Amino acid sequence: MGLPLTIATTDYDHFRDFRFGLVKAEGIEPTWLTLGHHEIFSRFTFNREWDVSELSFAKFMAQVTRPDTDIVGLPIYSSRLFRFSSFYVNRSKGIKTAQDLRGKRVGVPEWAHTAAVWMRGWLMHEGGVALSDIDWVQAGTNEAGRIEKVELTLPKGVTLTAAPDKTLSGMIAAGELDCVIIARPPDSFRQKHPDVVRLFPDFEAIEQRYYQETRVYPIMHVIAMRKALLTANPWVARNLYNAFEESKRRSLERLFDPAVSRYPLPWLANYARRISDAFGGDPFPYGIDANRATLELFLRYTYEQGIAHRLVKPEEIFPAGIMASVKV
Repeated sequence: MGLPLTIATTDYDHFRDFRFGLVKAEGIEPTWLTLGHHEIFSRFTFNREWDVSELSFAKFMAQVTRPDTDIVGLPIYSSRLFRFSSFYVNRSKGIKTAQDLRGKRVGVPEWAHTAAVWMRGWLMHEGGVALSDIDWVQAGTNEAGRIEKVELTLPKGVTLTAAPDKTLSGMIAAGELDCVIIARPPDSFRQKHPDVVRLFPDFEAIEQRYYQETRVYPIMHVIAMRKALLTANPWVARNLYNAFEESKRRSLERLFDPAVSRYPLPWLANYARRISDAFGGDPFPYGIDANRATLELFLRYTYEQGIAHRLVKPEEIFPAGIMASVKV
């Protein structure tokens, strides 16, 4: 009988072989809870209801950099997405470029919303727009009442106003907001409201250039675990990592082979192979070194934006020696 662990994640194909028991983590008997990621984030952040959890990268950074942190990360990235598609503007406001956002009201679901962190960082460093140039508003995307889940120390000159009785979707459609930065399209966009459009309709081309120039592939969600578990069982972290890695390898193998792919789409394997070649062979890398540029940039962004309590190096948020070489 292995060590019993509870693990909570969303249903990802790259986790499925591990979750279904086709891949084993040596010495571990997992009980897997498959829930929506907003519920997982809230319940782990507030109550630590399971041992190992998927977690928003931004919320993770707020918690792992606390002086008395009780969690540590695994360099397993459950969700990764480029986010230039996440800017939605009201067409009537005449916003054509990022620079046009100066002096505007911009909404986010939470300040510690990973997609927004990435794009605010890009605005600051590449778009020429300071955080203090914008009047920030926090509200739920399609449901009123969403709250911040971690403590914040907003940078000097930055204003953030909560709108607990409204939604970003409604406010952008009504013109109460000029722009919103949201991970998922707001209902008003999906329902084709005539005034709600993307700031960057050609986002895929922009994102491809961004990756070619920076080698940064934004991480949205990471895997966190209770530090007490690692203290009592130092071997757990690498054994979990190995199982997640093997599960992902099998998922990609299926994606590259049209004969066994579970996805009913033509030419998907060909497209997947082109993406893999563009990423140097692994289109969804785990670990630290393969992701160092991405990790270092996000750690800087979360510190600059008042989410992380201190500026840290990637090795500080993961177990010591987690990536020690085991090659023969």
